[in-house]
Amino acid sequence: MNPLVTSPARRAPAMLPAIGRAAGFSIVELMVSVVVGLLAIMFATRLIVNAEQNKSVSLGGSDQMQNGMLALFSINNDAAQAGWGVNDDLVVGCDTVFSDTDDYELAQITRGGLSVSPLAAVVIANSAGSDQVSLYSGSALSGVGSVRVRSAYAGGNSIDIDTPAPFGFLKDDVIVVAPEPRDGNKCALAQLSASPLASVLSFGAGSTARFNAGTLGSTYGAGKARVYNLGPARLLSFHTWSVQNGVLLMRATNLAGAGAAPVSVVDNIVALKAQYGLDTRVGLAFDPSAGLQVTQWSNTMIDADGDGVAAGAGDFERVAAVRIAVVARSKNAEKADPVTGLCSATTVAPTMFASRAPATVAAVPVSVALTVTGDATDWKCYRYRVFETIVPIRNAGWRP
Repeated sequence: MNPLVTSPARRAPAMLPAIGRAAGFSIVELMVSVVVGLLAIMFATRLIVNAEQNKSVSLGGSDQMQNGMLALFSINNDAAQAGWGVNDDLVVGCDTVFSDTDDYELAQITRGGLSVSPLAAVVIANSAGSDQVSLYSGSALSGVGSVRVRSAYAGGNSIDIDTPAPFGFLKDDVIVVAPEPRDGNKCALAQLSASPLASVLSFGAGSTARFNAGTLGSTYGAGKARVYNLGPARLLSFHTWSVQNGVLLMRATNLAGAGAAPVSVVDNIVALKAQYGLDTRVGLAFDPSAGLQVTQWSNTMIDADGDGVAAGAGDFERVAAVRIAVVARSKNAEKADPVTGLCSATTVAPTMFASRAPATVAAVPVSVALTVTGDATDWKCYRYRVFETIVPIRNAGWRP
């Protein structure tokens, strides 16, 4: 037998085909994949939430900055011009008869137990909440130029003066008549119905006359009063600033539709506070001709001149500056803590006027409630920023 030939009995059995492994994931691999996916989603969600929170905070800070600066700039601009035309010793602080067909009203304060309407650069109506700040100025080129009343005035729609056709007095100009000397009698504001003829100023009621009803509402003796010109009625800048329901508001005589009801100026302003900067020096130390200086800050008008009457005309003469603060808040509220349900964006209400300015004058810190009427969201869910400034009443120092 050929040794190279293998017998059938010695042949290797035929190889069966191998069974392949089933395709797909095991249960372990599937669970690991699910866990990894959930972790990725969790981290991505956290990243997005943080990004949105940071975006909200950034935008909120931008809203605060923009609204607060705009609000403070608007009031600051008014305060810088306040007192022009009403800074004469006979006019400033004088209780004034005032009527307006558009229903603007002068601010009222208490003097000697009575309510009066002083004509001054700044009048602050202080309250536990936001203050109301009134800033008054005229626009006449003559500034504090005046003429004297020649004949006694006991009523009527005209008044005799000692200067024929005085320069600068024209139809529709607003005038203020003030007693001379200052004797406690009221000042009166009226609008000229015609340019002066000879030595007569007329203020008869007419369709274009806003600020008079054909009479002054007060009486003056011959040679016992002076007449000041505040300029055209359309430019009379009597403004009253206030905050209500989170909005800075303004009533104005020189803005159509803003006499009777205030108009909105800036939103997300939750508080407005102001203080008088008074010169309380006594005796020879007080010399207005050498300039006024702040020696005391006060939330309300005090007896600054020491005559025994708080909020008297002499006290308004000593207003050297006004300190103003507005509180702006973020536009959107931040979310409360999911566990406690409480907000912590702001935990303590901000304090205003806490710094000494000037350094030798004691500060009078003020805080105010930040709750906005009608807002169901807790005030602590918002972020706030305080904007402060000190405005010198420069026209007080330029009095005649």
